[in-house]
Amino acid sequence: MALDVLNPTPEYLAFWRERHVCTLTTPRPDGTPHVVPVGVTYDPEAGLARVISSKNSKKIRNVLAAQAGPARVAVCQMAGRRWATLEGHAVVRTDEASVAEAVARYAERYGRTPSPNPDRVVLEITLDRAMGRA
Repeated sequence: MALDVLNPTPEYLAFWRERHVCTLTTPRPDGTPHVVPVGVTYDPEAGLARVISSKNSKKIRNVLAAQAGPARVAVCQMAGRRWATLEGHAVVRTDEASVAEAVARYAERYGRTPSPNPDRVVLEITLDRAMGRA
């Protein structure tokens, strides 16, 4: 079922606030999908999803290598029969404020602050599609 990314149903939003491992799909330079497990936070007020990562990871390199503008990506989570997918265009943020915001949101959702990482960046996804059954 398609949903409004800026105004999700209460059930959909609650599902994104539960602690779940998610997947991130990014396009490799040859166009094939690269899927990895990640932690994701969803900020419907800003229309964003965020993934923290090391700047040298394959997912970050895939996004930076996108040829035709920002890379199109998807994040997904599932638990039993419930599932939720968010899609949009990703950019890599390296500024201290963006990284701190993403780390704080991760800590809130996952109940732990990630270990310090001087190479940490944020994959910021501007959302344009939400689907699922929560």
